[in-house]
Amino acid sequence: PAEAAPRPAEALPRPAAAPSPGAAHEPAPEPNEFQRFVAQSTGQSLPLFGQNLFAGVPTTFAPVENVPVTADYVVGPGDELLVRVWGQVDGDFRALVDRNGTVNLPRVGVFNVAGVRYQDLHAFLRNAIGRLYKNFDLSVSLGQLRSIQVFVVGQARRPGSYTVSSMSTLVNALFAAGGPSAKGSMRRIQLKRADAVVTEFDLYDLLLKGDKSKDARLLPGDVIFIPPAGALVAVSGSVNVPAVFELRATESPFGEVLAWAGGLSTTASGQRAVVERIEDRKARKVDEFTLGREGLARRLRDGDVVRVFALTPRFDAAVTLRGFVAEPAHYPWRAGMRVRDLIPSKEALVSREVWRVRNRAEKTEPGSEAELRNEVKRAEEVNWDYAVIERLKDDLTTDLLPFNLGKAVLEGDAAQNLELRADDILTVFSKKDIDVPVASQARYVRIEGELRAAGVYKVLPGETLRQLVARVGGLTPQAYLYGAEFSRESTRQAQQRQLDQALSRIELEARRISAERAQAITTSEDAAAARREADAQQALIAKLRAVKASGRIVLDIPPQPSRLADLPDIALEDGDRLFVPPRPSVVSVFGAVFNQNAFIHREDKRVSDYLAQAGGPTRDADTGQLYVIRADGTVLSKENRGWLSLEGERLMPGDAVVVPERLDKFVLVRELKDWAQVFYQFALGVAGLKVLRNL
Repeated sequence: PAEAAPRPAEALPRPAAAPSPGAAHEPAPEPNEFQRFVAQSTGQSLPLFGQNLFAGVPTTFAPVENVPVTADYVVGPGDELLVRVWGQVDGDFRALVDRNGTVNLPRVGVFNVAGVRYQDLHAFLRNAIGRLYKNFDLSVSLGQLRSIQVFVVGQARRPGSYTVSSMSTLVNALFAAGGPSAKGSMRRIQLKRADAVVTEFDLYDLLLKGDKSKDARLLPGDVIFIPPAGALVAVSGSVNVPAVFELRATESPFGEVLAWAGGLSTTASGQRAVVERIEDRKARKVDEFTLGREGLARRLRDGDVVRVFALTPRFDAAVTLRGFVAEPAHYPWRAGMRVRDLIPSKEALVSREVWRVRNRAEKTEPGSEAELRNEVKRAEEVNWDYAVIERLKDDLTTDLLPFNLGKAVLEGDAAQNLELRADDILTVFSKKDIDVPVASQARYVRIEGELRAAGVYKVLPGETLRQLVARVGGLTPQAYLYGAEFSRESTRQAQQRQLDQALSRIELEARRISAERAQAITTSEDAAAARREADAQQALIAKLRAVKASGRIVLDIPPQPSRLADLPDIALEDGDRLFVPPRPSVVSVFGAVFNQNAFIHREDKRVSDYLAQAGGPTRDADTGQLYVIRADGTVLSKENRGWLSLEGERLMPGDAVVVPERLDKFVLVRELKDWAQVFYQFALGVAGLKVLRNL
């Protein structure tokens, strides 16, 4: 006997099945004529109700495994039986029902099982085998199920002949065919067998109620016919499911169609709707109706387009408070209401952001160099000088009524405590929202280093740098005011713009030189040299672009013992930063020298002495371009001192001597005129030195 382990039966692929590799998905169907008509009328594309049920269904499927066979399944030719017998007779059999409806079980017998229901199959075989054997038992199940051929015709998306599992139903076949087309009916799908209509299936029962009671099992040769769609109506606007719906009859009450559309949405007015109707296939008319009992009973017919209106956004007897306030919201209005009724005290203007900033507890890393704006988290301040009321006039134009918020709320000035009307909008601004006079702006400055009380301070109106340092206690005895670094954001931005422009000029000049030299290349050696020079040029420009402007302003403080009086009376801006270092004891030498290092400062030592301590310039040094960066940010060079005078210059603690490297090995770079001025021009200091040391 043929023996094998039983296998579960297979059924028709269903929409939930995963598509097999390479399975294709069809694009969405084209809208039908009525959908296009609705889109032109309403400006909104509405789907056919229920069509999304078949959206994304692949045109090919993998078989669905492990589907149980129903009890009423009728065995027929092509089905596979899995039979196990033990006792007086033993055997495991995998047998196919032949075209005559019989199954052959070797050593047991031949039995006609066609037409036997699955629920009766066990008893049927037991009785048949019992005529030949006693004292045995058996189990029976179905393996591979037979395939049947059915036809899906009419207004289907993919009409044609389909070979499906014998367990398939009408709905399964609909999915295989992609469902009704845009012109097909969702409500009158017929299953025909032997010239008779076995059932008429309404997909709305499945979609709206989950009712599949009229779904029928398919038999070989069955025909599924999808007729053209019946009467169509559209419902748009404030409903939960705007769509085009098919009526079962020629007319239906609006209440029924509204139920199909999921009812009114949350924002529907519940009062008004309009219906556009085609009269006698000639003229179109519009009618308005209410959504009461009469409106819900109103009969809709083919071609009607209903729009349900949403609530108006207007509040009834309300005023709006918005902007820089604690609780922006809509508030009830009453006759005689004024600004102070809406904003009774300054506490109503303390926004959540203010408290969030004030209550923040966070860890900062020691020694971090975060900018003032990132490290001092402060809240914006109320603009007490200006607030405004927006009022909609009778002619629907907007009127603005400005007033002084501080006088109205803090001082109780009756002239500024304006009366409010229904629908007014009162807006409060912060000082950041509108540019206010500098004297009214909140300015914060960071001072650190050798000061009695380093920190972040709010600048008083008209206060200068010297006055601020004096107010916080002045300098410590270790302060080196000559080396103080004062930086400003607006200056940094201006310096960065100029730096970017200079580097752009350098880049353009480099390209021009490269192009000229490329035309003069005659040998491969020249080409290789040109490539090396171009690479060197690009590397230099990239390094220069990595240098960022510092925003430092030279304070021009004399190199003498630090005195508070030496600080300039410079006006302060928001975000300014002053750093006063302790007095250093060294002078640094960088660049093309034998020993880049820091050396002890002595009053009588000059530039030449420090160069000698560093071992002197190397062979690649360009001594003609030697320069000194002073601790105060100024630069000394042969351009403003002369070579002999520069070598004899006495240096101050914190100064740095820079010996650039000769650029003869980079011919293209040597001809760039602007680059050497970049560091002098923008006070780049140590950042520039780091670039020079890596050239």
